Amino acid sequence: MDAMSVTSADRRPALSSHGAQTLPSVEVDSYNLTLKDDEGFIGDKASRGAFHAMLEKWREPLRELGADPLGEQDSEQLSKKQLDKLLAEGDPAAGGVIHSAVEEFAQTLTTVIRRFLRAANWRNTEAIVVGGGMRGSRVGELAVGRTQMLLQAAGIDVKLELIQHHPDEAGLIGSAHLMPSWMLEGYDGILAVDIGGTNIRAGIVELRLKKAKDLSKANVFASDIWRHGDENTKRDEAVQRIADMLEEHIRIAEKKDLKLAPLVGIACPGLIREDGTIETGAQNLPGNWESSQFNLADQLCSLIPNIGDHSTHIVIHNDAVVQGLSALPIMQSYDHWGVLTIGTGLGNARFSMRNGKP
Repeated sequence: MDAMSVTSADRRPALSSHGAQTLPSVEVDSYNLTLKDDEGFIGDKASRGAFHAMLEKWREPLRELGADPLGEQDSEQLSKKQLDKLLAEGDPAAGGVIHSAVEEFAQTLTTVIRRFLRAANWRNTEAIVVGGGMRGSRVGELAVGRTQMLLQAAGIDVKLELIQHHPDEAGLIGSAHLMPSWMLEGYDGILAVDIGGTNIRAGIVELRLKKAKDLSKANVFASDIWRHGDENTKRDEAVQRIADMLEEHIRIAEKKDLKLAPLVGIACPGLIREDGTIETGAQNLPGNWESSQFNLADQLCSLIPNIGDHSTHIVIHNDAVVQGLSALPIMQSYDHWGVLTIGTGLGNARFSMRNGKP
């Protein structure tokens, strides 16, 4: 099974089901969709690595002439901040090379989006919100803007929106939308974890429900990041590290007199089964996370059995789904919309708004 799909829009939201199809505000029509062509996975063509490969291609002939305006660093070693600075302040030749890669990437992303829109569970998509690591840069924003122009020129009526929160925070804030509103009432925040192929981030999402019941004012109160991709880490060590990060944030909340709900929302790559195991898509995480014998929620609950006076309740969903949910407040005018997260891979999900209340 390569992707989750939904055929019924009449389900009530499950309170404790991981990877749920029916959530308080939306139906998750599809996620983790893996499309292929003769060259391999479609999503691989619109990833951060694909952009670096395009940038490298444009630099190669200039290197042969001894005139590479981007210097000696390999393209994959150039950070988002470096590329943005070169684009804004570098000489025109440097800007020209980067713009060439941006144009090629936009052309590819346009092709990828058109392919997604032909998929059964993506038909009638009115808008796509774009997140992921590349969205957190000016280069990424330009690529999305150019893609929008290319789609319009092709007569494709779909609106591209940028995730409003910083991608690092969107992956945490979206967790609050996994829970029915009544589970959040009376609390100041929840714990959240965003597990990626390179980084794991954990933090406190401050709900700020008194300012906005729709969570549009929710923010990340505190967070910490662990770059596990730089370490030779085993799976059990990673789980313990996540638990340690969560316990540290429980202490932070206590010191700041922030009342935490006994809830942890977790965004994780892959197809998430109802029991919390991962069917496929977690190959970039340390160790084997796809084993039927491994259950992240159960392990974390054993390490953190209580938050405050109540037993810990954990909900896991796909990382693209969770990041997309952070955009719910700005996507209310659409009935059917999707999310693409451009990072190590291309995360994806498609949603339909629910008419019922959370």
